Amino acid sequence: MGSVMDYVMMELRLLRQTLGLSQEEFGRSIGYSASHVSSVETGGRSLTPDYAVALDRAYDPAFREGEDGRFGRMLRELSEFDPDWLREWIEYEQRAKLLRWYEPAWVPGLLQTEAYARATLSHNLLKPDEVEQRVHSRLGRQAILAGEQPVQLVAVIDVMVLRRPVVGQPGVMAEQVAHLVKMGELPHVQILVVPEEAGTYPGLQGGFILATLGDGSMVTHLDHQVRAQVVNGADDLATLQQTWEMVRGEALSRRQSLDLIKKAAQTWT
Repeated sequence: MGSVMDYVMMELRLLRQTLGLSQEEFGRSIGYSASHVSSVETGGRSLTPDYAVALDRAYDPAFREGEDGRFGRMLRELSEFDPDWLREWIEYEQRAKLLRWYEPAWVPGLLQTEAYARATLSHNLLKPDEVEQRVHSRLGRQAILAGEQPVQLVAVIDVMVLRRPVVGQPGVMAEQVAHLVKMGELPHVQILVVPEEAGTYPGLQGGFILATLGDGSMVTHLDHQVRAQVVNGADDLATLQQTWEMVRGEALSRRQSLDLIKKAAQTWT
């Protein structure tokens, strides 16, 4: 059985195809670009309330202002799987020109393989269909690293990320670390590793992401045990930028980090 998101994307494509419209024509009718329409239809960009309202206003004959239309109701169902804060962050992520991502415990989501993503999400007390939806969403977000103008990503990870096994699934880490090698060789992706010799250092209390948007503004994503949080307050951003600089100062160079990742890959084969 497909996920809820699979169903929604199918309905979005079916609507447009039934109307006989190209993505450009369809986008023009609801006030969005063809690339935005394509990204929503393939899961690379989330279905937002504004997008759902635009769809319903244009194509739901029963739509009434202030009430949920067909796609508004779908979005409400989707919210049971992807919480508001995640959908909000995905929008920022899509608009980012630069992402600076620090992760002390896991491989950053944009660099995860499907098997690794599924293994990490399976520990989160989620139902099987919720896990599959989150995996689908996470993999779809990785589209921003491809294309003609991919986002610039600088990821700093703790060395233990490369060494921590997925219990009972020995092949997962072999595939995942090999994938890190491949991604780390891309010109727009830097993966830096904080070595064991760094000991305790600022940042170990939790990961975060700093997104620099096209207009130069910045927003950050903080992980917590219960939920994540999108932050854009000036004081908080200043503190996290300072933390980022300290964390990056503890990391090896890009070349040294890539060599270390390659050595780690050999231990998992």
